[in-house]
Amino acid sequence: MNNNLELLREYMRSKGVEAVIIPGTDPHQSEYVSDYWKFRDWVSGFTGSNGTAVVTLKNASLWTDSRYFLQAAIELEGSGFELQNVEYRGELEVIMRWLSEQLHEDDTLAVDGRLFTIMEANRLEMICGENGFYFATDFFPADNIWEGRPEAPKNEAFVHDVEYAGEDVESKLTRTMEKVEENGADSILITALDEIAWLLNLRSSDVDFTPVAIAYFYMSDKDRVIFTDDILNKEVRNHLEKYDVRMKGYDEIEKFLNKRNVNNTIMLDPHKVSDTLGQTLECDKVYGTSPVDALKAIKNEVQIEGFRKAMERDGAALVRLFMWIEQNAASGTIDEIDVWTQGMVERGKSELYRGDSFEMICGYREHGAIVHYSATPESASTLQGEGLLLVDSGAQYLDGTTDITRTITLGNPTAQEKHDFTLVLKGHLALSNAKFPVGTTGVQLDAFARMPLWQEAMTYGHGTGHGMGHFLGCHEGPHSIRTSLNPVALVPGMVTSNEPGLYKTGEYGIRTENILLVVEGAKTEEFGDFLEFETLTLFPYDTRLIDTTMLTPEEIKQVNDYHAMVLERLTPYLNEEEVAWLSSKCNLLNA
Repeated sequence: MNNNLELLREYMRSKGVEAVIIPGTDPHQSEYVSDYWKFRDWVSGFTGSNGTAVVTLKNASLWTDSRYFLQAAIELEGSGFELQNVEYRGELEVIMRWLSEQLHEDDTLAVDGRLFTIMEANRLEMICGENGFYFATDFFPADNIWEGRPEAPKNEAFVHDVEYAGEDVESKLTRTMEKVEENGADSILITALDEIAWLLNLRSSDVDFTPVAIAYFYMSDKDRVIFTDDILNKEVRNHLEKYDVRMKGYDEIEKFLNKRNVNNTIMLDPHKVSDTLGQTLECDKVYGTSPVDALKAIKNEVQIEGFRKAMERDGAALVRLFMWIEQNAASGTIDEIDVWTQGMVERGKSELYRGDSFEMICGYREHGAIVHYSATPESASTLQGEGLLLVDSGAQYLDGTTDITRTITLGNPTAQEKHDFTLVLKGHLALSNAKFPVGTTGVQLDAFARMPLWQEAMTYGHGTGHGMGHFLGCHEGPHSIRTSLNPVALVPGMVTSNEPGLYKTGEYGIRTENILLVVEGAKTEEFGDFLEFETLTLFPYDTRLIDTTMLTPEEIKQVNDYHAMVLERLTPYLNEEEVAWLSSKCNLLNA
């Protein structure tokens, strides 16, 4: 890694650049990116999904969030990069404070403008001006020094049939243009890959774990154009032509935008569209949140029913997986990677399975305390007949996406492990049982999940809930449940995770996660309408880890009712031996 870092510094010197910021994203602000855009990984060695590297001619640092602190400390060792061990959620001001101590007046900070949004570039330019630095967005080191760079993906796209999507393309395009016109624009540029996939009922495999095509999409009241190098077979071309969508090459986007009529008014999401594309446009611009984000977040009845069926098949696959874990763990013959491999085998028995929705996090004992732990052949622990095992996994099915975390004991649980597990479970149950008025946001619900831990002066560093796409990204907005302010209210049809956790470095990690659907609740004349959650995920909690003395009678009933539903819904998918195993795991708790 030192060699790669020095190659970058040599290139910086040749261009008169004193500092460069390298995010871990792509021109579409994707969470998961293709190997072609993993320049930050190539320079630093850090592989987490969230993290930003900063290189000067003398120093190099990396910022990430608390989920990755332990992982980053390991991966950055000997790389020439220093981990800035402070919570980082993408606030460029944090990086600029560090750079203000490294740079001198008239020094140049450069970035690849394709990887920074309009909003981010504007903030950087303003801060640079305040500090007397020059700011450049035309710095492209990956294109010039990265030898052996992977090819840009160009996989075959396919149509996500309306049988699963529940709404045809024309309806989606029409609804989107209505929102665009409400914002005073006559056209829109969409760069987020999941938004394009949803709008056009189009999927591909260009990015690991998220079935999207690398593309841009432009739409006006007169024109619809997709820019992609993916293979568009006859079925896909006919599908796009049916909705009057023209097809152009991916790299034609800048030339196309440069020719937009100066009388046009185009809508751009400044938090998603790159600075490079923003500067290409000469016509009038309207800045605003992409309307697709909110439309996509509210699932229709076909999608909701798809989620329910996908969760049933997924739960059945997990029954077989966890049976296999129990049968083999004590023998010392399987490790953390074997669990992921077996999970794909079991889920792959469904004809609608299209791969995992993220890289399984299988953390045994102390590895469970690494929030986004990724086992490697060198790091993978062999399972034994005792200790805690945390398994966070999910799948992509044509009719839905899944994400579930369960923490189980492999034997001889300690009183402290049971105590901690039950604290996390209490928060999990409180959130899933919440009833709240229309207009409530995620930040108002977050404390439900944290309160049992807070009462004992403990907490966790990640969010409690993220939105989820339908056969799309496992993590999507615009809503969330976390301590930081997000003004987006929860509305019926949104799905969110419920995943409180507790992590004790060097000992174990505990996380319990289900996926919830926001549904209508009570309606009152005096206090207005209320909402609540329907639990979609179907798999039992490990009752061996529950200290029932810590639960209220209502919480015990909640667990028992959930287990009864799990047993009823999963039984049709299982054989006699599997039903017997599941029955033993869904045994009733006694007060």
